[in-house]
Amino acid sequence: MGIEALLIEKTILVAVVFVVTLGIAAYSTYGERKIAAFFQDRIGPNKAGPFGLLQPLADGLKMLMKEDFTPVQSNRFLFQIAPGLSMLTALMVSAVIPWGNTLQIGGREIALQATDINIGILYILGVVSLGVYGIMIGGWSSNNKFALLGALRASSQMISYELPMGLSLIALLMVTGTMSFGEIAAQQSGWNGMQWNIIYQPLGFVIFLVCAFAEANRTPFDLPECEAELVGGYHTEYSSMKLGFFLFAEYTHMFVSSAIISTLYFGGYNFPGIGSLYEILPHNVVTLLGVAALFAKTLFFIFLFMWVRWTIPRFRYDQLMNLGWKMLVPLAIVNIIITAAVVLFADGQII
Repeated sequence: MGIEALLIEKTILVAVVFVVTLGIAAYSTYGERKIAAFFQDRIGPNKAGPFGLLQPLADGLKMLMKEDFTPVQSNRFLFQIAPGLSMLTALMVSAVIPWGNTLQIGGREIALQATDINIGILYILGVVSLGVYGIMIGGWSSNNKFALLGALRASSQMISYELPMGLSLIALLMVTGTMSFGEIAAQQSGWNGMQWNIIYQPLGFVIFLVCAFAEANRTPFDLPECEAELVGGYHTEYSSMKLGFFLFAEYTHMFVSSAIISTLYFGGYNFPGIGSLYEILPHNVVTLLGVAALFAKTLFFIFLFMWVRWTIPRFRYDQLMNLGWKMLVPLAIVNIIITAAVVLFADGQII
């Protein structure tokens, strides 16, 4: 009965996370258009439903109704699977994120995390590195020179920025002593919910944040789909819901990246005073407040992604590579050295 109950719990949790992720990704399109309109002194979507709240549904219906075509000279099999591969890798990352503390239901402790593997950080880096395959396969299989150039840009960009991202996480690993996302979130509950890793790793956070922008192909790092040079980049030949999956994967990446940043550096589901609340409120109520806190932090970083898009112009490609290799990699190495020295000094191994 224990294994069956566990399977039911995990299935329900995965289904809820899946639906919430798709919902937030869908309404991120609405939010971005509203934020862009605010920055540009416009109204934004306001026709589909009250305040335009049904606009994502209208956009989805439009995508479904459009003609779905496949270029004659393309590799049909790879052309078909590339959008799904991009979407799959974007969704897989959320499996190790702890969305809250435990819930106590029917005498059972239910963890709000699909799986708490002890190599969670390695899992994240591995899945993120797989994300480029959907873009690369889509660009190559289209048999279009603009799509291929966009795919080449995406692959070189992701390889360049995965290195400083990994180095920034090495410094975080030195501080936390674990690669488990569950343990990293739990460690930040100290100081009554205020022992966040941003205090110990401010430089690592900045490096990780910049790399997250690059990994999600967000402005100012959206060179793979640079409309001014490459028409539409790697998804030039795509239409209907295949194009929708590529666009949807970008917003899913943005949501998941924001949740990861919130978990690694900003306490995850912990918030100021959470320890005291466990003494005066029911455990499940405090857990749900923690879930709300994590989503509030995640939504803030989604807003930051959008704010940057409508504020900072796109880099040139040589600037993109220089930033990754000549600035972020050296800074990440310096951060590792400083962190190692501080950790050794704190342990009393340096006299």
